[in-house]
Amino acid sequence: MIAKLIGFRAKHVELGASTMELETSERHANPMGTLHGGVICDIADAAMGIAFATTLEDDETFTTRDLTAKYVKPIWNARLHATAQVVKRTRTLGLIECDVTDQTGSLVAKVYSSCMVLRGQDARGR
Repeated sequence: MIAKLIGFRAKHVELGASTMELETSERHANPMGTLHGGVICDIADAAMGIAFATTLEDDETFTTRDLTAKYVKPIWNARLHATAQVVKRTRTLGLIECDVTDQTGSLVAKVYSSCMVLRGQDARGR
C-alpha cells in the first residue's frame, strides 16, 4: 500500500473532502536534498482520491484522468497536510483540488485532478 511505503495517513474524511498528513524526512528527498515533488503528488493524489471516493454510489468506482501540481516553495523536513475538496461532481466526471501546506499553514503546492466515474462493466474488478 502506497500510504505505508511513503508514510502518510488519513487525518480527516467527510463527504467530498479529506486531509492526509505526512511527516517528511531525508528519505523523501530528491538528489538536491529537498522534498521530491512526486511525494507531494502522492499525498495530494491520495487526499483527492479519498475525497472523490466519498461521492461514489455503491455501483461506482473511478479512475484518475489527470493530475497537475503547482509547487510554490521548497520543503526539507516538515509535517505536510494535503487537504482536498471536490469542486464539481457530475454523473461521469469530477474536479478535485488540493492544498498542500506545511506545519505553519504555509502553502507548499496546489494540486488539481479530474476523475472519471466508472459503472457496470467498466467498474468490474476495480
